[in-house]
Amino acid sequence: MTTKGTPGRMVRIDDEMWDAYGRLCAAEGTSRADDIRRHVHSRVAAARKAEAKQGAIQRRLDRLADDDS
Repeated sequence: MTTKGTPGRMVRIDDEMWDAYGRLCAAEGTSRADDIRRHVHSRVAAARKAEAKQGAIQRRLDRLADDDS
C-alpha cells in the first residue's frame, strides 16, 4: 500500500536482512521506507551535483579553447 500518491516499488531482499534492517531503522527512529527514500534522494542529489560540476568544467575548457583560437 502506498501513501501520498507515490507509486510502490518492489525490491528483493532476503527475510533475515529485511528484519535486521527494520530493527536498525526502528532504533534510529525511522522507517525502512523513509530511510530508503532518503538514501535514494541523497544519491541522486550527489550525482546531479557531480554532473553540474563536470558541465561547468567542460564549459570553462570550451571557453579557454575558443580564446586560444
